[in-house]
Amino acid sequence: MTTPGFLERLSNGGSVIVAEGYLFEFERRGYLKAGSFVPEVVIDHPHLVRNLYEEFVHAGSDVVLAFTYYGHREKMRLIGKEHLLEKLNVDALKIARDVADRTGTLMAGNICNTTIYETGNLEAQEKTKGIFKEQIEWAVQYGADFIVAETFSDYGEADLALQCIKQYGNGLPSVVMIAPQTTNTTHDGLSYAEACRKLELSGADIVGLNCHRGPRTMLPLLREIRKACKCPIAALPVPYRTTTENPTMQSLKDPDTGKRSFPSDLTAQLCSRTQIEEFAKEAKEIGVQYVGLCCGNSSHFQRIVAEVYGRKPPSSKFSPDMSQHYVFGNKSNFSLYNQKGLLETVSQNNAE
Repeated sequence: MTTPGFLERLSNGGSVIVAEGYLFEFERRGYLKAGSFVPEVVIDHPHLVRNLYEEFVHAGSDVVLAFTYYGHREKMRLIGKEHLLEKLNVDALKIARDVADRTGTLMAGNICNTTIYETGNLEAQEKTKGIFKEQIEWAVQYGADFIVAETFSDYGEADLALQCIKQYGNGLPSVVMIAPQTTNTTHDGLSYAEACRKLELSGADIVGLNCHRGPRTMLPLLREIRKACKCPIAALPVPYRTTTENPTMQSLKDPDTGKRSFPSDLTAQLCSRTQIEEFAKEAKEIGVQYVGLCCGNSSHFQRIVAEVYGRKPPSSKFSPDMSQHYVFGNKSNFSLYNQKGLLETVSQNNAE
């Protein structure tokens, strides 16, 4: 069977489930440094990158997103490995293409915020364009089905990324996403709904938000974007318990120390599975068609999103089923008397 194309999957209200979060997951596993956040693991341990691609597909992702985020020229220069730039990008794309082909999924190229873009700085903008150009051309060369441009704080950089995809992307569809800040505007002063609408009018196929904000503080913005835009919209929040007072993961404070949680102590502020399920349901109700999770994502979260959107990925075989539990289930031989006694003991211990 022929794998349906990207835009074909989105036609007539269809959806695309996408897993992100490679950076944080490899940092958690000890293969990537918090701070620089450069995906050196692609070069050092390519088999692990392949495994994570496969793991997220197993959990319901329709897309293998090539792990080239922060694998661009400026980030590689920062760690003194600019000479490995092409190898990192090509290897990430080749592995992603192979996994996508074997699993009947899509493969996406990935560009992102360059860290050097400045409004009004023409020299910085030319360097930014060069960074986008080479990564887009590699993505085209190694068979990407579409290009994801993401995590932009400035509308101007997002629009420049879009124009580069249109110029160098050989006609590939585009997903362009802005990272919402603690304020309700981009760094260059546009509301997120306005910025997304302008990107749509400039030719982006899908527009939306990714990263920085958790479900609770991203969802209200998505409602406004849905009202403003006619094209499919995207949502990939981080799975952290952001609040009105601290709307981004970078602004969250550790409740015990009062210090900033980002990046090392965010684990204690992860969303529950129930909260991820509630996010997915609300995103679906809003009309989000391109959906997933960003930094902090893991396979059990990804499976929940996929299942809410009507998928039954291979990992659904192992979705929780407490009816089989020896104490709490309804199929066990554990006597009601002993169950009641155990539950009373647990309740008493918790009270103490």
